[in-house]
Amino acid sequence: MNKYRDIMGRVNYALFLAVVALLPFPQIFLRYACVAWVISWFLELRWLSRPKSLKANKMAIPFMLFGVWYAWRILSGLWAADHAAWAFQMECYMTFGLLVPVGLWGVNERYNLRQIGKVLVGSCLIAVFFYPAFLTLLLYHREIIDNHPCLHAMWDYSSSEWLYFYQTNISHLKHRLFLCSVELFAIYIAFVLYRQYLKKLLPILLLILAFIIFSGSRQILITTVAVIIVEALFALPVHYRKRYAAGVVLIGLMLGAGILSLHPRMRDIRTASATQIQHYETDDFVRLNIWQVALQNPKDYALRGLGGGQSTPYLIERYNALGLDTYAAKRYNCHNQYLEELMELGVGGLLFFLLMWLIIPFCARGEGRQTACVFVVLFLCNMFTDCMFGRFCGIALWAVAIVFIFAQSQPQNSVSDREGCTD
Repeated sequence: MNKYRDIMGRVNYALFLAVVALLPFPQIFLRYACVAWVISWFLELRWLSRPKSLKANKMAIPFMLFGVWYAWRILSGLWAADHAAWAFQMECYMTFGLLVPVGLWGVNERYNLRQIGKVLVGSCLIAVFFYPAFLTLLLYHREIIDNHPCLHAMWDYSSSEWLYFYQTNISHLKHRLFLCSVELFAIYIAFVLYRQYLKKLLPILLLILAFIIFSGSRQILITTVAVIIVEALFALPVHYRKRYAAGVVLIGLMLGAGILSLHPRMRDIRTASATQIQHYETDDFVRLNIWQVALQNPKDYALRGLGGGQSTPYLIERYNALGLDTYAAKRYNCHNQYLEELMELGVGGLLFFLLMWLIIPFCARGEGRQTACVFVVLFLCNMFTDCMFGRFCGIALWAVAIVFIFAQSQPQNSVSDREGCTD
């Protein structure tokens, strides 16, 4: 039995590294790797032992809260109008329920934080070269697209400008916001785990940061400033509770947004108006229009919500009623995770959703608390303009990060112990 558990422990850790390595790349294999990793955890039979108490293992609490949130969505199927949409979302969100036991029983001792960080940074660095190279190949060899029906159907290469082509079409391979979120998290992990090698790592980190800026995602630029502010707060010689002061963070975000408004990709926000639906045939006001449509009749969902997976079908009905045929054909979702929670689970569901995120730093320990703050800010910012759980790469990033924070919060993974561990 011990030999079996040892083998399954090695397989489980290897599959986790595979999930980490696949995060910055197209998610075609990511789902399978994540499912295989979770299955291998159960096959390792750790769940047969007695789980740690919540007092000794506070990091299990966020896992459990996300599990309750997932169970809440399952129950919401009782009043959901479109059961096919509900079932599809429950399948995609299954990771949140399956990781509850991981929080209670933990991961095996092979989870090496430095090695995990090395894999993540290395994978992100490869992605920095992969995407420009692949898109350049497509740009200058358009016969590849023309001869491939799937690529031809989804690619729009009407502009010959390389920067426009890159920024527009990267979303067909990997959504820019999700890709840059992984890259930004990798920069932070490298900074935490390899601080003593920062001078050697600096060129790599600057290259990844340049890639993030060059991608042209407006939201990730704001998020980057927010993450830097959080790091600056941790550098202050004050009690950690004061660093969580919402006013300081809010002021910092406002200042960062003001500075970044000079970026060319921010010009549409300065000229947009959220008071009415406008320019719906262009991409300039898509999100503002979607939010305006969703908020026209809050009484439809504010009390108990429409049910899991129902926000997009509801919006499609509203698009058709308002004559927004382009939006209906493209099946645009909320593009705002908070709005999706409000529409699907009501006001109570939205408040519980916020509580789940805000409690993570308080349950983490040591440097795990700092990592938790950075990750929570990263997601909280990006959820304003996208449904971060609308794509599996967002769910996988959540899983990897919360497991990393869990492992980092364990006593054996303190800074002094981690410096001496071998890869």
